[in-house]
Amino acid sequence: MRRIIDLVFAGPTLICLSPIFLVVAILVKLQSPGPILYKAKRVGQYGHIFEMYKFRTMVANADLFGQKLTAYCDPRITPTGFFLRRWKLDEIPQLVNIIKGEMSIIGPRPESPAYVQYYTRNQQRVLHVRPGITGPSQFMNRNEEEKLRGKSDPEQFYIHILMPEKLKIDLEYIKTQTFYSDMLWIARTILGIFIFK
Repeated sequence: MRRIIDLVFAGPTLICLSPIFLVVAILVKLQSPGPILYKAKRVGQYGHIFEMYKFRTMVANADLFGQKLTAYCDPRITPTGFFLRRWKLDEIPQLVNIIKGEMSIIGPRPESPAYVQYYTRNQQRVLHVRPGITGPSQFMNRNEEEKLRGKSDPEQFYIHILMPEKLKIDLEYIKTQTFYSDMLWIARTILGIFIFK
């Protein structure tokens, strides 16, 4: 049933947003040389590695310099990238991940293999479900870049403090998830884009 809902949502939404998709693709290409899409390696359901699609919001090959995490006001982010991140438009290509069966609308945020290696056995239970575009931990950490701001070692703070907090939220979501709670998180996410900074 969840898979059917994902497909019913993702297909028409992708079609409806195709004009925005085209405009954003042009802006990304004009703003900075490099590919339009950023393909991030992520760990999906049952530990399957897949490429999560996003509109590129940083300069090309940003992974080759600077830290792995995106810092507050990261200088690698392009002006167009700041706009796309603010309004979550960089996430639109993940509708393709949903259609491919790699992601769901609601679920734990897919993590990089570089950080999944630090999961405890209990935390690995989060990999039993499809990751999502949005969900409780994403909503509650929508200001993640600000939380990392000013930390002497942002990566260690993320691994030992922030990531465990996110996983705790995700595991609780998995235990209590219902169709109605998923609809609520979709509504909260949409409202969050327009109301919360």
